Amino acid sequence: MARDTVSHSCNINNVSGVIIQRRRSATRVCRCSVEPGRLLKTTGLLKSAQRTRSFSCSSLAVIPMCQVEEDYHEPLQRADVPSVSKKCVKCKEGTAAVVIRAGDAFCGVCFKEYFIHKFRAMLGKNRVIFPGEKVLLAVSGGPSSCSMLSQVQEGLSQNAHKRLRFLPGIVFIDEGGAVGQAVEDRRRMAAELQAVFRATGLPFIMVPLEQVLDLPSSALTAAAPSPREPAAGAYKAAVNDFVRSDAAGCRTSLEPQQTALADVPASRTHLLQQLIGSAQTLTAREDLLSTLRQHLLVHTARTEGYSKVMLGDNCTRLAIKLLTSISLGRGAQLAQDTGFSDSRYGDVLLVRPMRDYSAKEIAYYNRLFSVPSVFIPSLETKTTDKSSIQRLTESFVTKLQADFPSTVSTIYRTSEKLQTACRSSSKADVCDRCLLCMCALDTAAENASAFKATLISEQLSQAKSARARSVVNPSHNQVPMEKESTAAIGTCCSSGGEDCGKAARGEGCCSSAKGPESTDLRSLLCYSCQLTLRDMSSVERLPHYILSEAQRRQRRSHMREEIGEFLLDAGD
Repeated sequence: MARDTVSHSCNINNVSGVIIQRRRSATRVCRCSVEPGRLLKTTGLLKSAQRTRSFSCSSLAVIPMCQVEEDYHEPLQRADVPSVSKKCVKCKEGTAAVVIRAGDAFCGVCFKEYFIHKFRAMLGKNRVIFPGEKVLLAVSGGPSSCSMLSQVQEGLSQNAHKRLRFLPGIVFIDEGGAVGQAVEDRRRMAAELQAVFRATGLPFIMVPLEQVLDLPSSALTAAAPSPREPAAGAYKAAVNDFVRSDAAGCRTSLEPQQTALADVPASRTHLLQQLIGSAQTLTAREDLLSTLRQHLLVHTARTEGYSKVMLGDNCTRLAIKLLTSISLGRGAQLAQDTGFSDSRYGDVLLVRPMRDYSAKEIAYYNRLFSVPSVFIPSLETKTTDKSSIQRLTESFVTKLQADFPSTVSTIYRTSEKLQTACRSSSKADVCDRCLLCMCALDTAAENASAFKATLISEQLSQAKSARARSVVNPSHNQVPMEKESTAAIGTCCSSGGEDCGKAARGEGCCSSAKGPESTDLRSLLCYSCQLTLRDMSSVERLPHYILSEAQRRQRRSHMREEIGEFLLDAGD
């Protein structure tokens, strides 16, 4: 192979030799001291040897070299970057105002049509909301829920192409007491939201979270769903009936009943703060607050006569919730936590019509069309990324989405394909449901499973720590005395002071046979809720309706064990 060699002699240090060897388009620089002012051609650029006095073969690799005869006066080409000066990809006429993704630029009119069509398509594809049904919109004041309210209001207008046929109402749950907001701030934010709700003309209810402390035990019972939903062709029949009644003018509408936020006693707010504060980690506090909020939502829907509840969870929030649920051990409940419909409560169905929208699309829509929203601080406001599992997952997904725009959509599409291996929550018995989240229990696993291995490891760790404490302090090894009954001699503590006969004979009160005084909730909870309960300092701070339902389930389970040999099997 031909080789061109350019050589010169150096006068410095009496060194002479070849300093540049050119083989095709490669240049190798050999060890040599170059005279000051001598020019070397390395990568097409002229560098002065006065600045670089020596070169070493060990420190410089083979560098591609440009041709001497090349012309560098050609104009540079500018990269085609998406900008708002482009035309709309849909109408091809209007100037693009929004760039959702690379290559998806919409003008204002087309973007509004696209946004509205996606909301209608989500409701029409699933067909779980029947015409004439009362639907409760859970609005928290954030951008996603306020955008959902705007879509429902748009669908109810007279000039809508396909009008929505259900009867909506609004509910807002004030969580300021749990977060620790001042009374003046809670009133100010409630007044701002009240102005937004009144502008829609829909009935609304504003409920403080403190009311969750006074819920009845029936809030944790799942009633039977409506019998018309599973019937084939029931949706079309309901649409025809609605159209006929609308043409006859006998269609009913909801009265604009408006319930403002009531004043809450300071004692109830203090009890709520003690309940939330009993969770030692922010992860457990957020999980507990979400559970209490959902209980109050379902109870409000039942008392007001609503059969459906709309939630404002968007695609970004559900992607974060998916990874968070897996991290918290809620893999068996992913279908209920992230799906379009959630039937764990039986007679009240939770739906998520905003699950196809990303947070970016919602922010653009609210900005372009002036959708009002109110910022309300939460438990994770002004917290660091590593303060909780929920906050860490949110930071991870949002930062990854900034560099890889398909992150959220990939996680979201994956969640649609997941199915739980447990029994459906809508078909499970009440005693087979979790006491807090109301999902089917996932603790009935085989011995050769990860769940059983985790339990064995936990038991061994607790036994080892108990032995270590007994060695350090022998007083801990003493057997604690049983708690005596507070009922007087000859009276019953469960029948309002009446004599049951057992107390006088020294056999104890009759209520002692119904269940233990200290309720063990672990057997009534799923794995994730057990982790939340483990982080609580005191279980006795839970609301009364949860503890009473736990005792009722334990008494029922104890009674089933006693009469189990007299019961017939399901196959008999």
